[in-house]
Amino acid sequence: MNSIPTSGAGESDVTITVCPDGPLLVRGAARILDTEGSPIGGDRATVALCRCGRTSIAPFCDSSHKKRRRRT
Repeated sequence: MNSIPTSGAGESDVTITVCPDGPLLVRGAARILDTEGSPIGGDRATVALCRCGRTSIAPFCDSSHKKRRRRT
């Protein structure tokens, strides 16, 4: 896993961890906004953001990346 620590003046530390074949784990006091600028995600200490596009609860991960497609 790769982690990218970020911080700004007067802000708490936020770490983004790239999980192999999985989501982005965002740890810390990050604000996640929708397209209209409204906050989403609540007050969780860690959120998993989907990278595969298969989730049914976008932008959050629902572990859909673990399901394998059947070969035909």
